[in-house]
Amino acid sequence: MDPKRRLLISALAAGAWPGVVLGGAPRTRASQPVRIGLTPVFLNDQMGFLQDWKEYLESRLQRPVEFVQRQTYKGIMDLLLGGRLDFAWICGYPYVRHRAQLRLVAVPVFNGKPLYQSYLIVPAEDRNTMSIEPLRGKVFAFSDPDSNSGHLYIQYLLHGMGETPATYFSRTFFTSSHRKVVEAVAAGVAQGGAVDGYVWEALLGLQPALTNATRVAARSPFFGHTPFVAGRGVPPGEFSAMQAVLMQMGSDMLGQSLLRRLSLDRFIPGEPRLFDGIAQMMRTVHGG
Repeated sequence: MDPKRRLLISALAAGAWPGVVLGGAPRTRASQPVRIGLTPVFLNDQMGFLQDWKEYLESRLQRPVEFVQRQTYKGIMDLLLGGRLDFAWICGYPYVRHRAQLRLVAVPVFNGKPLYQSYLIVPAEDRNTMSIEPLRGKVFAFSDPDSNSGHLYIQYLLHGMGETPATYFSRTFFTSSHRKVVEAVAAGVAQGGAVDGYVWEALLGLQPALTNATRVAARSPFFGHTPFVAGRGVPPGEFSAMQAVLMQMGSDMLGQSLLRRLSLDRFIPGEPRLFDGIAQMMRTVHGG
């Protein structure tokens, strides 16, 4: 047998020939799942929603879709920056930290604006606290170290007072989700907490008994809402396809139904400058 032919057969038998699967068609990106990273959300029926959203995206993209969940933004960012995710729905803080390695796909619109606020919440029976000052020496709950509304904004406030969370509060802890911050404050485990205002407002409609056990003591300025981003390795055609599907969700009945379950109006392309306020706080707190 010709040596080159023998080498080709050996390579195929070993599965070493790139792009070829024995007994099947060549593997292409179109046959591989679109991998989307998510952190914990507030929904009562999280798994049910994700299954419905997965089916919606698959029908529009004509591609398999795989949601990949991690407990922290760091866990998602490690996968995204390492090329093991195609897209992710993250927070503005990790977005501005890694903006050079990401592409902005879409921004959600909430109450008519692509913006949200950080809420400082306290137990409902605390009728006196109207700012961070009375919480000195108290126990405070954060959501995630890489959350803007659930950590960075409070760091920024305290930085302006010459303080840090470690020097200002008697104890702090991270809950890994905004919903759990609300639960911690409602249960009196913490005397204050920093939470995504969008999540608090959404929970007010879904679980009023939970949110009514807390009170919004203060609100931050508005910031760009949580961005849906792509890794730099996503081909332009796949980027455009995902962006188009997200934009169209507000225009068809099934997409509108899914958006209502998220308490959102629609998605828009958004602009990186929406996150300039977060970038400025990051530079103030951490330098650079």
